Amino acid sequence: MSDRASLSARSIPFMNLSDGTSASATAPPPPLLSRDPRERALERFAVKGTTVITGGAGTLALSAARAVLEHGAVKLALLDLLSTLETCGDAAIRRLQTDFPSADIKSIPVDVTDVEGVNHAFSTIVKHFETIDNLLCFAGIVGCVHALEMTPAQWRRTLDVNTTGSFLCAQAAAKHMVNQTPPGGSIVFTASISGHRVNFPQPQVAYNVSKAAIIALKSSLAAEWAVHGIRVNSLSPGYMDTILNEGEGLEEARGVWARHNPMGRMGAVGELDGVVVLLCSRAGSYITGADYLVDGGSTVF
Repeated sequence: MSDRASLSARSIPFMNLSDGTSASATAPPPPLLSRDPRERALERFAVKGTTVITGGAGTLALSAARAVLEHGAVKLALLDLLSTLETCGDAAIRRLQTDFPSADIKSIPVDVTDVEGVNHAFSTIVKHFETIDNLLCFAGIVGCVHALEMTPAQWRRTLDVNTTGSFLCAQAAAKHMVNQTPPGGSIVFTASISGHRVNFPQPQVAYNVSKAAIIALKSSLAAEWAVHGIRVNSLSPGYMDTILNEGEGLEEARGVWARHNPMGRMGAVGELDGVVVLLCSRAGSYITGADYLVDGGSTVF
């Protein structure tokens, strides 16, 4: 039978959805017991268990790491390329450990496009921390190339890191989340305004496609994994004022970006952290399949 003829004989798997009962992995969280308003507020946004951050030596990832530590996290794994951990992240990670001496912070070198390396990294995390409760996927690359001049290798590399890398890490985390007690966890992808509309003035078709795919990935996994108690959401940052968007060569582009933003500026480091904490805490317990635009309103145009 040919491949085409065999289509009529195939059967397909079906998703399972949760029934939401108290015995399911999607039951509501227990009531907040404290009568003290301050304690209740702290408990509502407390980050518990183990948080894993890919691209963990990057500026935005390190800011998110500090935020979850400020909200009570005591188990943190930062994943990044060995070269990046050694050159960019080492001092910053040491500062985190100094500022949060009671936290167990582990840095693990990994290439998110290497499935064996990814699986090994997550197995190492489980052996060390026992659970994986939150995964924040910040690993990614960007490239501005005219589409007529783009090579297949440039196209594939961007999608491999940004989209496939995010999926591989989410899959590796979810395999542990479904088997831990209690099952479940939170996965947060980093999408972008680039997944919602075409950036201007720079051409970056591969990056835009990779981030649009992240938004679809988030929705698909949210539907499929909710039954396991796994919530899957994404952040869509606008232009953030980090080293990736600095330099004289970007001065003209930065001006264009600011003029096309209702708030008239780029995002500051730290302005993603509130949404990160929301999605990693009980405050986000009924949020899945959502994409949070944090862009100063740039996508309203």
